[in-house]
Amino acid sequence: MPIIIWALAMLVTAAATAVQGTVGLGFALITVPLLALLHPDLAPEPQLFVMLPIVIAMAVRERHAIDLTGVAWLLAGRIPGAFLGVFLLGIASAAVLDFFIGVIVLAAVVVIGTGYHVRRTPMTKLLAGTASGTTGVVASIGGPAIALVYTREEAMTIRSTLAAVFTVGLSTSIIFRWWSGHVTMGDVRTAVVLLPAAAAGLWTAIRVREQVSREHVRLGVLLVCAAAAVALIARSVLG
Repeated sequence: MPIIIWALAMLVTAAATAVQGTVGLGFALITVPLLALLHPDLAPEPQLFVMLPIVIAMAVRERHAIDLTGVAWLLAGRIPGAFLGVFLLGIASAAVLDFFIGVIVLAAVVVIGTGYHVRRTPMTKLLAGTASGTTGVVASIGGPAIALVYTREEAMTIRSTLAAVFTVGLSTSIIFRWWSGHVTMGDVRTAVVLLPAAAAGLWTAIRVREQVSREHVRLGVLLVCAAAAVALIARSVLG
């Protein structure tokens, strides 16, 4: 690849990691579509390898704020959610599913943005995990369902809990993709090249997020989730 492509890829990676490190999600939403446009070898598999050490570092750094019980319920829900996603893919087209998931996520953002608070209980966490597993399989976007349940929490609780869930989810995705032959050593080499940019983005996030209030993180979560919903709807309409 030309040097200019690598430079742009590193810039996108650093920016996306800064968003992820501050808000708790958004990395894949930013990097996958943009890097795929730059060069097909840049996404999506390399992003799994770039993001994994980032979310591990985030979870370890703010481990004291992780909602461990919540993580357990969320992960318990992801397994049946993944099976539900596979079932839905068998009875409806990807475009139709993208559209309906986008509409549902956007509606949830609007409702929560007006001040409605989702009460966190074992059942709502389980349902959020199930929704995350379903949308992760169907649309490759599993973060919004979880993030929207935690919008009233402290910023570090949102970031660390999402990071813990993503750590398990990404590890599983890498194992299954590698086993199914969708990951190559070229993907790993690409990820290694982009990792310094991701580290710079996380370093930036760590330096600035102390000045970011809980309300700002809440707003960031809503904006990222809304952007994900709009992207899904656009993808379903434009094909």
